[in-house]
Amino acid sequence: MNIENLSAYEIVEKRHIDDLNSDSYLMRHKKTGARVAILSNDEENKVFAIGFRTPPKDSTGVAHIIEHTVLCGSEKYPIKDPFLELAKGSLNTFLNAMTFPDKTVYPVASCNDADFQNLMDVYLDAVFYPNIYKTDKIFSQEGWHYEMENDDSELTINGVVYNEMKGAFSSADDVLSREIQASLYPDITYGMESGGDPDVIPELTYEDYLDFHRKYYHPSNSYIYLYGNMDFVSKLDYIDKNYLSRFDRLDVDSKIERQEAFKEPKEIVKPYPILSEEKIDKNTYLSYNCSVGSTLDQKLYIAFDILDYALCSAPGAPIKKALIERGIGQDVYSEYDNGIQQPVFSIIAKNADASQKDEFVEVIRSVLKEQAENGIDKKALLAGLNYDEFKYREADFGRYPKGLLYGLQVFDSWLYDDNRPWINVEANATFAELKKEVQGRYFEELIEKYLLSNNHRTVLMLEPVPGLTDKKDEELKKKLADYKASLSAEEIAEIVKYTADLKEYQDTPDSPEDLKKIPLLELKDLKREAEKFIYEKKEENGVDILFHNIFTNGIVYLTFVFDLKNLDAKLIPYVSVLKKVIGMMDTENYSYGDLFNEINIKTGGITGTISTYTDSDDVTKFTTTLEVSVKVLHENLHDAFELVKEIITKTKLDDGRRLKEIFGEQYARLQSDLAAAGHQTSAVRAMSYVSPAAAVSDRTGGIGYFRHLEGLLSEIETSEGAKEISEKLKSLCNAIFRAENLLVDVTCSDKEYAGVPEESKLFADSLFTDDYEKVKFEIETSRRNEAFKTAGQVQYVCRAGNFASKGLKYNGALRVLKVMMGYDYLWKNIRVIGGAYGCMSSYAKNGDSAFVTYRDPNLKNSIDVFENASEYLKNFDEDERVILKYIIGAISDLDTPKTPAAKGTYGLSAYICNSKMDRIQRCRDELLGTTKETIRGLSKYVDAFMEDKCLCVIGSSEKIDSEKELFDNIEQLVNK
Repeated sequence: MNIENLSAYEIVEKRHIDDLNSDSYLMRHKKTGARVAILSNDEENKVFAIGFRTPPKDSTGVAHIIEHTVLCGSEKYPIKDPFLELAKGSLNTFLNAMTFPDKTVYPVASCNDADFQNLMDVYLDAVFYPNIYKTDKIFSQEGWHYEMENDDSELTINGVVYNEMKGAFSSADDVLSREIQASLYPDITYGMESGGDPDVIPELTYEDYLDFHRKYYHPSNSYIYLYGNMDFVSKLDYIDKNYLSRFDRLDVDSKIERQEAFKEPKEIVKPYPILSEEKIDKNTYLSYNCSVGSTLDQKLYIAFDILDYALCSAPGAPIKKALIERGIGQDVYSEYDNGIQQPVFSIIAKNADASQKDEFVEVIRSVLKEQAENGIDKKALLAGLNYDEFKYREADFGRYPKGLLYGLQVFDSWLYDDNRPWINVEANATFAELKKEVQGRYFEELIEKYLLSNNHRTVLMLEPVPGLTDKKDEELKKKLADYKASLSAEEIAEIVKYTADLKEYQDTPDSPEDLKKIPLLELKDLKREAEKFIYEKKEENGVDILFHNIFTNGIVYLTFVFDLKNLDAKLIPYVSVLKKVIGMMDTENYSYGDLFNEINIKTGGITGTISTYTDSDDVTKFTTTLEVSVKVLHENLHDAFELVKEIITKTKLDDGRRLKEIFGEQYARLQSDLAAAGHQTSAVRAMSYVSPAAAVSDRTGGIGYFRHLEGLLSEIETSEGAKEISEKLKSLCNAIFRAENLLVDVTCSDKEYAGVPEESKLFADSLFTDDYEKVKFEIETSRRNEAFKTAGQVQYVCRAGNFASKGLKYNGALRVLKVMMGYDYLWKNIRVIGGAYGCMSSYAKNGDSAFVTYRDPNLKNSIDVFENASEYLKNFDEDERVILKYIIGAISDLDTPKTPAAKGTYGLSAYICNSKMDRIQRCRDELLGTTKETIRGLSKYVDAFMEDKCLCVIGSSEKIDSEKELFDNIEQLVNK
């Protein structure tokens, strides 16, 4: 049978989409009206997604809480957390769910046919037949609930989504994005917080929550997406017979209304929290925001992304340059959000002053008028176009399946027009048309229409309020205390009992019978052979080249690897500075703006990274490198070599003003990023106390580097300081960018390799040759416990250490331990019971290990959970089925399909680490051979790294101060 003969569905449209090399089908389920979109191709990484239009009418976070809770048990899979069981024991390449401002989407992906079917079935049962109607404890655990352990306890609020959103509302960048959307669309769904405002979440009742599911989670309001190489007939037949056909058509009012255009622009001021000790000067966000047409305008969808690049995002772009030169903000950038019905274009100055608001607007409008009247730089438009088109054609989304990203993009139009799902993923013709428009005035007219004459715009100012978090915490405490005081003894006893009942519910294991209802693969379904790395070491014309012969569809991936073995390790923070400034400053032949455009016209981009590679023979040894990577079509190979040569040998490093601008921009971004990714920041910092490799990471991108930047910003204020920094960077170039330090890493096919040896020789001959003082690269570490205060309401808690220093060798079963910890012991105690949004652990081959929490309401309680982990392992007594789940989960993480670029990176890492296939195979065999006894034996690895007692916490002042005896050092994360 073919798709056309499926009687349960009607075909709305069928055609081949050349751009995606796919046959597309747009279908509708006859009985319910469920919409179906299919992309059939030869991709083994299959994707399924079901989505619903879910426009919230308030900011209680009901859509977000539904997203969490439908995955907590269903009719066919009645255990408390099928999602968790799938994560433990599936070969999925993606498994998650997402709440957007107007939709909720449940996507899964897998390369294994049986696994894919299992994932799809569990998700379909979850959304249509969830257990949320059987008990309110699911709502309480994931959403919110009052909590009291006894009559004398303080009344508190807990819940996973509640704590997740407390974390989100602690981030100024997140607050800004939310307020921008609300400022432009105050009367429709986009004016609400779909994720939930922590101040409003406790207003959501259980009944209102159930009503939301009853209304929107129906096939008549559903969008089903399938992608890849599969038997679509059997999949659609299964979906119909087991799910869709069990429902009748329903008239669901889920239309996304449009905001009526403003008659006049608006100015809005909103607060955001900073610490009481922080200064308010140079700490304001200024934003100029415009509503831009419709996401159904296929041409505009891409065109404004190009304008975003040409006007503000690119270094040297006119608006960015004008604002920076006027001293308005340390970091100036623009954002284009086209994932909602009415897209938004914003220009943002971060770390500005409130007094600069009028000047900010005047500068923007002045530059926009000049660009509209005199014309945008054609080269900038072409560079933006080439960059976007390169990304589109390459379709490399790293670990994320490209079918998943296509699917999410399909929703950008499908949600608002049933018949147009493909308009934003079928883009070759649009790119061709826009290239022609560059020569005319199309882009200039867009500026006039949407950014100058458009009254549907706002100027939003986000002002810092010292101590706002503490004030709100105190207000909440008082409110809860007053509420408790108003309760009768019976009502208090009821809350205490419910708290105990909820904990008992969470502690009660699922029955073995119910657990077995979750489909599980067998050990024989798993690939036993480790993935081989691909590389060939060559010496061409005296240059070391590592060649990965892999089909890349005409793209050449080049990485220029420079070994830092002869560099004084004290200079490692300056290496990170150098990495940031090359390509961002004037060179002998280009201004920095022209250089950036030239790079994006001729290549797919140039990036710099600092990497550390552990030696497989001796894990106490590691190699640190500075790497410059470029991806390029083969016909532009010469240009790629020349451009990299230009930025590393001909950058004018003595422009103190430009250095100051770059430092300020980095500082402003790290200021937000370190706190927003507090789990990563705290883990790197904690491990840096005992691990030289982790110390490199901290001093090149973590808190150590942030402190270095603070010093540089002060130093560069004087001409002497600026000169000293400049001279240090010049000497670093001479010490690093030398032929004897160089390895040219190349990923492409034999055909595209032609020309690489000759270009590599010319490149090596152009590098620095002056004498310099060689010093052995050595990093000292010192153990300490630290806490870094933020204005946030949650914590990121990390305990770290190193097991290899205690004589233990890496075992492949540690990958199984990572799955176990993240989805069993830590999940249950940190997330389910503790209410944190996330928890994780890591065990590296060099012994670096960590337990970490994410958006955690607790601190000491989480450390206690870490302390008891070893005891849990020593008493581990689960059956073979449970262990098999963990093994499958570990293999899934290990076997995520690699893009051509990722295969090249895998080979490069194997070469520098001196890896051998027999060792890699041994680790895989250890993983696959994990037993109950193996897991019990892994307790010694946990004991070993916990013995180092490395603790780092990033979090609220109140929580840190209340546990100050745990720390040797407490300071603000941001020392303004």
